[in-house]
Amino acid sequence: MGFRIESTHLGDIVVLVPEIIEDERGYFMEAYRADSLKALGIAWEFVQENQSRSKKGVIRGLHFQWDPPMGKLMRVISGTAFLVAVDIRKNSPTLGKWTGLTASSEDKKLVWAPAGFARGFCVLSDVAEILYVCTALYNPKGESGIRYNDPDIGIRWPDLGGYTLSEKDLNAQSLAQWLASPYSDFLKY
Repeated sequence: MGFRIESTHLGDIVVLVPEIIEDERGYFMEAYRADSLKALGIAWEFVQENQSRSKKGVIRGLHFQWDPPMGKLMRVISGTAFLVAVDIRKNSPTLGKWTGLTASSEDKKLVWAPAGFARGFCVLSDVAEILYVCTALYNPKGESGIRYNDPDIGIRWPDLGGYTLSEKDLNAQSLAQWLASPYSDFLKY
């Protein structure tokens, strides 16, 4: 059992596909296995697991944490979502660049986005549940977000005719505001 790397993006974002055993009863897969991930270069200790359920058109993000820096291994466990990661690390050659892909409970893809990337998603199915394991415990005083529609980033979200966001996400800072913040020094390349 294990995983294979399907693709990499922006140098550090890794899309993984698990080995799946299927038969007439259904399927089995290892959704997380430290030694298999370590063999692929993802050698992080995960200390917190989060799950969210959202309706079609909901965008959550772009979220990140700088104190302590947090990486996330994300997976859609029900439905379909467009997962996004944006490089927000000072001095990174891919600063401000983004990558996005559609993932679903059917394809079982996992996306690894290390600390220094703002992450978010848009739900494409009627409902979707996203599970993510994190490399740091949540610290509300050391987290923030980047505006989902920052023109300096230019994410091409799927056209659903409108989106639903929290007040916090609607009022998130721009990438330029983040980079001007003294806290951005915590997430250098």
